Amino acid sequence: MNLAHWLERTAQTKGDQPAVFCGPTQIFTYEQFFRAAQGLAAGLAARGIEPGDRVALFMKNCPEYLLGFFGVWGLGAAVVPINAKLHAKEAAYIIENSGAKLALVSDDMASDLAEVTSVPLIRIEQPEFNELCATDPLPVASCLDTDLAWLFYTSGTTGQPKGVYISHGMIRSTSLSYLLDCDTVASEDGVYYMAPMSHGAGIYAPIHVACGARHITPASGGFDEIELLDAARDQGPLQMFMAPTMVRRFTDIAKAAGRRGEGIKTIVYGGGPMYLADIEDAVDWFGPRFIQIYGQGECPMAITALSREDVADRTHPRWRERLASVGRAQSVVELRIGDEAGAALPAGEVGEIMVRGTPVMPGYWNNPDATAKTLEDGWLMTGDMGFLDEDGYLTMRDRSKDVIISGGSNIYPREVEEAILTHPDVHEVSVVGRSSAEWGEDVVAFVVLASGAKLDEAALDAHCLANIARFKRPKAYIALKELPKNNYGKVLKTELRKRLT
Repeated sequence: MNLAHWLERTAQTKGDQPAVFCGPTQIFTYEQFFRAAQGLAAGLAARGIEPGDRVALFMKNCPEYLLGFFGVWGLGAAVVPINAKLHAKEAAYIIENSGAKLALVSDDMASDLAEVTSVPLIRIEQPEFNELCATDPLPVASCLDTDLAWLFYTSGTTGQPKGVYISHGMIRSTSLSYLLDCDTVASEDGVYYMAPMSHGAGIYAPIHVACGARHITPASGGFDEIELLDAARDQGPLQMFMAPTMVRRFTDIAKAAGRRGEGIKTIVYGGGPMYLADIEDAVDWFGPRFIQIYGQGECPMAITALSREDVADRTHPRWRERLASVGRAQSVVELRIGDEAGAALPAGEVGEIMVRGTPVMPGYWNNPDATAKTLEDGWLMTGDMGFLDEDGYLTMRDRSKDVIISGGSNIYPREVEEAILTHPDVHEVSVVGRSSAEWGEDVVAFVVLASGAKLDEAALDAHCLANIARFKRPKAYIALKELPKNNYGKVLKTELRKRLT
């Protein structure tokens, strides 16, 4: 089934309801949204785009992003969303690798991209785009569940990014799992897009279309904490996706402003490690508004979920352990902790996190070697390490490549980071291994200090010794003004390791 059928059906039953906004300004009702999307489909068809072709989206968060999704799908083609923060040369690589025939581009990004690609560009702020959307609409194309809907390119922290094949059926499975495992969606709700729509925030668009919710892109096009607080107050109830670093920033700004996030219904967080101290602080300030998900591009947003109740609970005897977890398997997947051969490990033992189910990709785009290394008998080998408890809660340790082996013992950086973050002088931390002739690897902590604090290695060392085993404590602490991060807010440990060579 084509995901664009969800928009068609909502337009049929809720056509006069508000659908798309830029800030407080309404752009479309659902009937207008569907008409413009299928007009775009017809306009693209007139430009030579056919079912199965790829169309790149290289733009900041804006209402046109939603038209790009549903217009391309409505034609039976696939989208290639590209993070707006990427360099034009990086975007050009993705366009070339995907074989995209055309790109929809924000005006301020088009000139640089035009210099490095020969693919036709349509600027979304120019009359040409509006003319395409005003074309007499096509009927929604028929699609199979296995047809390509979204070609997602991994962040490429090591080597060139790989294209993940995401089908219509995968997104539908993830969408229905959102209702089963994360949150309800009502037509009076608004989904607020400030995290990149090229990533997880955009994956959640279809289920909010199916439920007739409002879709709001901030006027700024990005993440502005005060703008969000104002929008929630004026346009709530709002749901949204945040990376953990965004939750930390939002909490800091809201506390400084004395604002509790009135109008925010739900913040779904994921995409990186959420440290226990950070989520405790966020829940203490905002209340029970948070739900955690764990997924990968290869199984988008759909591996595990930690419910609103589990995040906010302080009564269960093991509530801290559960809060430090990433929750339980979502309804559409099977979860396993595997040893080096992929055999299942018992509860409590650390191994590689493996997942199998309808949201798991069939493979990488034109990359059979990488696919063979990542998929084994239908299981996605995530490369993440963790363990399951007796109740099915998954606690992550680290990426397998990030585990530090010192003196023959495995040290999981996240455990060390969690301990250091409880020190009042530390705002952010990232732990990596440094080559050691004596121990194999030493633990090194890069810290971003709290405002006004000075690096006191002896105090941090004493704090670690009071909270974790002696062999896990860092051998060195290095203060940085900020941690290097990629476009999705994940810390680039490869860049930190380079500073140690």
